[in-house]
Amino acid sequence: MHSASEDVSQSDKKLLEDLSGSDKAIGVLTSGGDAQGMNAAVRAVVRMGIYVGAKVYFIHEGYQGMVDGGKNIVEANWQDVSSILQVGGTVIGSARCKDFRTREGRLRAANNLIQHGITNLCVIGGDGSLTGANFFREEWQGLLQELIQQGKIDKAAAQKYSHLNIVGMVGSIDNDFCGTDMTIGTDSALHRIIEVVDAIMTTAQSHQRTFVLEVMGRHCGYLALVSALACGADWVFIPESPPADGWEDQMCQKLSESRSRGTRLNIIIVAEGAIDRHRKAIPSSVVKDLVVKRLGFDTRVTILGHVQRGGTPSAFDRILASRMGVEAVVALLEASPETPACVVSLSGNQAIRVPLMECVQMTQEVQKAMDEGKFDSAVKLRGRSFENNLRTYKLLVHKKPDNEQTRSNFNVAVLNVGAPAAGMNAAVRSAVRTGISQGHTMFAVADGFEGFIKGQIKEIKWSDVGGWTGQGGSLLGTKRTLPAKNAEAIAEQIRLHNINALLLIGGFEAYLGLLELSAARAKYDEFCIPMVMVPATVSNNVPGSDFSIGADTALNAITDTCDRIKQSASGTKRRVFIIETMGGYCGYLASMSGLSAGADVAYIFEEKFDIRELQSNVEHLTEKMKTNIQRGLVLRNENCNENYTTDFIYQLYSEEGKGVFDCRKNVLGHMQQGGSPSPFDRNFGTKISAKAMQWITNKLTETYRQGRVFANSPDSACVLGMRRRTLVFQPVTELQDETDFKHRIPKEQWWLKLRPLMKILAKYKASLDVSDAGQMEHVNRRLTQDSHHFIAI
Repeated sequence: MHSASEDVSQSDKKLLEDLSGSDKAIGVLTSGGDAQGMNAAVRAVVRMGIYVGAKVYFIHEGYQGMVDGGKNIVEANWQDVSSILQVGGTVIGSARCKDFRTREGRLRAANNLIQHGITNLCVIGGDGSLTGANFFREEWQGLLQELIQQGKIDKAAAQKYSHLNIVGMVGSIDNDFCGTDMTIGTDSALHRIIEVVDAIMTTAQSHQRTFVLEVMGRHCGYLALVSALACGADWVFIPESPPADGWEDQMCQKLSESRSRGTRLNIIIVAEGAIDRHRKAIPSSVVKDLVVKRLGFDTRVTILGHVQRGGTPSAFDRILASRMGVEAVVALLEASPETPACVVSLSGNQAIRVPLMECVQMTQEVQKAMDEGKFDSAVKLRGRSFENNLRTYKLLVHKKPDNEQTRSNFNVAVLNVGAPAAGMNAAVRSAVRTGISQGHTMFAVADGFEGFIKGQIKEIKWSDVGGWTGQGGSLLGTKRTLPAKNAEAIAEQIRLHNINALLLIGGFEAYLGLLELSAARAKYDEFCIPMVMVPATVSNNVPGSDFSIGADTALNAITDTCDRIKQSASGTKRRVFIIETMGGYCGYLASMSGLSAGADVAYIFEEKFDIRELQSNVEHLTEKMKTNIQRGLVLRNENCNENYTTDFIYQLYSEEGKGVFDCRKNVLGHMQQGGSPSPFDRNFGTKISAKAMQWITNKLTETYRQGRVFANSPDSACVLGMRRRTLVFQPVTELQDETDFKHRIPKEQWWLKLRPLMKILAKYKASLDVSDAGQMEHVNRRLTQDSHHFIAI
């Protein structure tokens, strides 16, 4: 794209020259267990490597291929990694390798690398694979000396290839590696589990059954815990936090109480490595037999097994792997002999680098704590997000008996505002149950502010929100009506129902609504109560938050559709698809789905374009049709330009591409708002709402004076948003300066920095800002930060 390549700033120009890899050769391998998203990482390494002028080699079959050499080490070209983004597993193969554990095997591997001039390795695998790579690096000098003695290489070659640089990316569905919020494959594995749970729930409901689901995780309970949180399971068994002695009675009592309240099904999730306090295994069959024997419930066991490793990678895993792959190449090009082997990692929405061995040691410490029966330490060592998940799960699933529940005498109302977004119901469920567990009486407002005006407000109890996490749309009902014109009617309803705090869940309308309520405090005392907004919109355009509930589900819907559309073009060839996405004026969906679906270009409002750029894009696609990748994907945000409409772009491409390619167009429409929420949206909604309710409880306590709540300071009307790595409460009035009200978007948006990645991976020249890169962070410091990592999910 001409604009991106021409707009390279001076500092970036210098950086791009620094990153020239013309004398470098990079080897990429996948090792250990496979994980969805590995192919996206391989694709990014190959294309970024070629982009900076390096040679990139596939090392097939992991370390085994490195030891065997020959046809296992092959130079990769641009087209070799086309069409692999949406494929699960790893196309370059992976194997467990005994030979590499021997000195003789590593000697052969070193010789094979030197024959191809490879001194930069990008290893995608688990902690075993990465530990092996680091050991190989430490041995490198000795291996070269041995190869000289054997006459296999000369001293000049040993001098030329004297250092081996290693960068790791963690590919593991278990998310069992310390130092990164999320490993490649975890989100996709959660998708597989949740798909199965949703399907099982319908059959269990029909027959009033109990299902025991066994998920992967021999040493790590992340998948079990997060899927339990995402589906509201009745009980979960994980190795890091075994149940207390006497758990059999407690579990059966919980299931029995649940049935007595009218629930027709029970879900129990068991990690394959589940143990009790005495380190004795708890297999799923034992749990089933216990339920049948004690309660007589019709109970079935489903063992998910390798289904969790399979299938197409989620949008999140593709974006994560693409970002990590590009960062890994930058890290290799910047590496010096003194640089320790590092892992490219994710913290919040930032790609960072952490020393490999620090991560491995921390990961091993978790296992050591579990072996020694120090389970509280094991949970802490997993990181704050894991701890937070466990705490939130317990809070939302285990209801205290009424006689033990303390009463606060506060009433809190929850409402959805704006357009529906998948995950809203999970957020409402979490808010209601957190509120009840803190002693409040919870009220649900139907149909947003419109329902508020009409008095459609009723108390909502613990069991009313059972089974809500997996439901799409908004069960409370939602409307775009704003409150300002009917402030008096709303104030009247607040007075009638004695409402002491408000929780708004919605998009830009909820943000505007909160601003209007805050402004109305001057006239109506009823609005002088704690008010907080949780962002929920597919557009992801709420000021004060990097992420919104619903955006991930929409992203997956678009990516899935793009995959199908690309597949339809694989038969017809020479076809370009123009696809229109939602988002208002916010280009988040178009840009991020462009990255996850492998689009050639994505047109957005935030990045101006003209007819010359459209022309250069057509020329770029014409060149592409001469290769063996004979299809194109063009995304367009619905409001990116009032004159360059989807029809205009379709007609322009059709005319300019005559004789070279033909065009088709698709407007995706409201399918982006529908569907069952993704695991990310369920968990993000659950955790952010629980956090919002905790804030409300604290504010109510702070502002209760002389028998009433009175809160009119700016910090009593807040937006709760994800900023970089942390959940932050921001006064809504302070966010006005950061808002472009005309176009309903924040003035600064973090994801714009990722757009050059999409362009580079689509073979455009682009200015990549790597000023954030290169900072090595230490694991211990990261674990002590009190952050609720967004992916902490």
